[in-house]
Amino acid sequence: MAEKTHHFVLVHGICHGAWCWYKLVPLLKSLGHRITALDMSSSGVDPKRVDQITSFSDYIRPLMEFMESLPQHEKVVLVGHSYGGMGISLAMEYFPEKILVAIYVTAFIPNSESPPATLVQEVLYGYNITFFFIIIY
Repeated sequence: MAEKTHHFVLVHGICHGAWCWYKLVPLLKSLGHRITALDMSSSGVDPKRVDQITSFSDYIRPLMEFMESLPQHEKVVLVGHSYGGMGISLAMEYFPEKILVAIYVTAFIPNSESPPATLVQEVLYGYNITFFFIIIY
C-alpha cells in the first residue's frame, strides 16, 4: 500500500522568510510531499517594502492569494511559525474547505477573549507566555 503524501504550505514568522524552512523542505520532499514555502509581504524575496505594509491583511496577502488559487478539491497542511500562526488562523477562517490540518510551531494562536494585539503586548512587555505545538484536526 502506498503511503499518502500531502501538500505542506509553510508560513514563516516576522523577521524571517521562506528561507527559514531550509532544513524542513528537503526532509518533507524526500518523503514525497509537495511543499510551498511562502514569503509574506516585505519578507524574503517579496519586493514590497516594510513602509508599504499598512495592515495585517497586506502582510499576509501572499498566503491568502495562494490559498485562493488552489483548486477547490485540494486540501493542504498549513504550518505556521511564530507570527505565522496568526496568518494560518485567518486562512483557516476564509478557506476551511481547502485545509486538511493546521500545525502551529511555537506560534501565536488567536482566541475569542482578547484581541491579537494582546499577545504581542504580552511578549513585548515580558509577561510569561508559553507557546505550544498544536495540531488542529
